[in-house]
Formats: sequence, C-alpha cells, structure tokens
Amino acid sequence: MANILGKSYVEMKAIANGMGIEAEDERLWSDTRYVRRMLSRFGVETSDNELPFESWDSLPDCALLAIKHHREGGRDFWHWVVFRRQDGRVAVLDSAAYLPKNVRTDFESMQPTWFIAVRPIQGRS
Repeated sequence: MANILGKSYVEMKAIANGMGIEAEDERLWSDTRYVRRMLSRFGVETSDNELPFESWDSLPDCALLAIKHHREGGRDFWHWVVFRRQDGRVAVLDSAAYLPKNVRTDFESMQPTWFIAVRPIQGRS
C-alpha cells in the first residue's frame, strides 16, 4: 500500500488502524478485501478479480503480486509485492525486512501465483 500510494509504512499503518485494519491481523495475508478497501479510499482502481500470473511481460504497468503462496489449515496465504514498469525499467518493490534491497529484479526467484491490476493515481508513478 505504501509503495503504491507514495506514503511511509508508519503513515499507512496509522491510516489502516483508523480503518479498523491491523497489521497483525493474519487475514491480511489471505484476503484481498483489505488492500482493495484501502486503495479505493485513496481513489486507486484495481481489477475486480485476482488474475492468474502468466509472465512478467504480460503484467500491467502496476500490479499487486501474490508471491510465496502456500496453504495452511485450508487457507491460502501469500506475501504482497508491487510490480512496476516505468520509463523502460521493470522492478518489484518488496518491503520484506530480511531483504538487502527492497527493489528487486530477481524475477526468476519470485514465482508469483496471481495478481491484482492497479491503476495508480494520476501524477503518481
């Protein structure tokens, strides 16, 4: 969310908390309603459905990607990353704290399962 909206993690956490969305809530890892609700609040449009990942080239210029997909206790879980194609550059923004860099180009190691197309706010890239 922070990467798409151009806000800091601290700002987004405060906004989410104000909307009754807590970062510690495990439903955030297995339900898309929360990110859609937050993006919508800021006027960001998303695809209505989750779309199967086919290739990096077929992705829209901005997308939320589900990587590290797995099932636990009958529920799907994943890790969110943001795919961006801009000014001839392609990268994935990954906020995972264990990464040495949060801008990733190691596409072969990410293995997305599906994505949500995102239309960023005009003037923000």
